[in-house]
Amino acid sequence: MHQRTDRAVHEEPFAAPLLDAIPRQSRTGRAAAQPPVRGARRWLRLLPAPTGTPFTFGYLLVLVATSLFMEYADPDTVAAVLRESSTDVAHLGETPFLVLAASALWVVGGLTSPHVFFFALVLTALERRIGGLRAAAVFVLGHVVATLATEIPVGLSVVAGHLPESSLHRLDYGISFGLMASVGALTGLFTPLLRVLVLGGMGVMLVLDLVRLSNPLTDWGHPLALLFGVACRPLLRRAGAVGEPVVRGVAPSRRAPRGTRPPAKVPGPR
Repeated sequence: MHQRTDRAVHEEPFAAPLLDAIPRQSRTGRAAAQPPVRGARRWLRLLPAPTGTPFTFGYLLVLVATSLFMEYADPDTVAAVLRESSTDVAHLGETPFLVLAASALWVVGGLTSPHVFFFALVLTALERRIGGLRAAAVFVLGHVVATLATEIPVGLSVVAGHLPESSLHRLDYGISFGLMASVGALTGLFTPLLRVLVLGGMGVMLVLDLVRLSNPLTDWGHPLALLFGVACRPLLRRAGAVGEPVVRGVAPSRRAPRGTRPPAKVPGPR
């Protein structure tokens, strides 16, 4: 029996005074109730998940653990651990790989810092678009490049006599350099208008920090990290073609999804 005939049988009019008093719901009404559910799922994709964004989710758990340690551990112990994790010139000269890794395990300000929220938002969007390995590479390289670009001139200035030797020992840790590089990389996947708005807003904020210059090395490291992330745009645009947009404004994929490509032509007899 065809579906058309079956529908006609079930929709025959019949006497039902009680049901007649209730207005019927159209099919379009039921269909209109579905978009909010899909919209909620889309917004949930902005949050890290252990399966969808393992790098961001795992890294966030580490940051939560270290932030709780900073909050509740003995203050002297916390101060000693942070000093040993600092990427100052002295530590970079002795144990560069150790301090570069350790310094990225802490958040300045702990869980109350806005860096935690932006880390989860930015890294989730970036990882969903280009994959965990590439997102991790952008974050780590941005952290390393901006750190070396700000600390090496300090060491050279001390050698030249322009800065005192005390400049070799300073407290420098946090995720802000890697985060700024991730922001710059993510804007490369945006549409042109959204890219201009985000980079323009970030540029104004960074210029204001440079005018105040409350923390010179950090204030100069942030724009360097942002520019590094923007420089990754050609590579990430090519890699992002295999992903799917997470938020509105992210450039869509140029590749056809799997299963939609036309079948290959089979050569016939000559």
